[in-house]
Amino acid sequence: MRQAATRHREFTPGDHPHIIRTEGVCGGRPRIRDSRIPVSTIAELYRQGEPACEIRATYPHLDPAALDDAIGYYLDHQEEIDAEIEANSLEAVLAETGGVLGEDGVVRFVKRA
Repeated sequence: MRQAATRHREFTPGDHPHIIRTEGVCGGRPRIRDSRIPVSTIAELYRQGEPACEIRATYPHLDPAALDDAIGYYLDHQEEIDAEIEANSLEAVLAETGGVLGEDGVVRFVKRA
């Protein structure tokens, strides 16, 4: 009985059987079932113009239908996923944490008063 209390609740959003959300996994964001790959990761490649066949080649261990479903989920929920991508961008994270990206590519944190 104790084990059941520690399980995460999963749900599949609507018409996308390969996409799930699980409390405590990937921040509860939509991800590909049986993986820790968020839809936003696939969406970023798609937004950069990667053809679906190249995205499938990048993730050969995943069911091609699941990758196609991730793209479909993105297209159906574009505003949500674009907002997630923006919130997790380097610029947004640096602004939130007070980090500064140096010319050498190292992030430094300025002491706050």
